[in-house]
Amino acid sequence: MHHDYEILLMLDPELPEERQDEIIARVRELIENAGGTWVGHDPWGRRKLAYEIDKKTDGIYHLLQFDAEPETLDELSRILKITDGVMRHLPTRRIKGGHGPGRPGPEPVETVSREPEYAGANIRSQDRSQEEQEEQDRSQEEQEEEEE
Repeated sequence: MHHDYEILLMLDPELPEERQDEIIARVRELIENAGGTWVGHDPWGRRKLAYEIDKKTDGIYHLLQFDAEPETLDELSRILKITDGVMRHLPTRRIKGGHGPGRPGPEPVETVSREPEYAGANIRSQDRSQEEQEEQDRSQEEQEEEEE
C-alpha cells in the first residue's frame, strides 16, 4: 500500500549544483524503480542554520514529495544517510489533501537603521525643551532691559 511522503533534504552548501541534481535524480530513480510515484521537487535554496553542523552555518534545502511503500522509504533513508553531501534528511508522511508545508517565507532581514518608535517622542520632547529654553532666554533678556 502506497503512502504519501515528503523528505526535507539539507545538502552541503559547498556542493556543486550538478551534484545536488545528481542526488535528487538518484532519489527519484529509487522511488520510481520501486513502483512509487514522484509528486514533486521544491528547491528552497540556501538557508541559515540554527546551529553549526560540521562547521557549516548554511544548508541548501530541497523538499521532495512522492508516494511509495514504507519499505522504499526505509531504503531511501538508509541510502541518504551514507550519501556524501547530504547533511540531514527528514522523511514525514504527507496529510491527504494537504499541500505540505510549502515554501518557507523569506528569512527576516535585520534593519539596523530603523529608529525605535519611542525615538520620535524623545525628539519631540527635545524640541519642546529647546523651545522652553528659548522662551526663558527671551524673558530674561526682557527683564534685563527693564532693569536698565
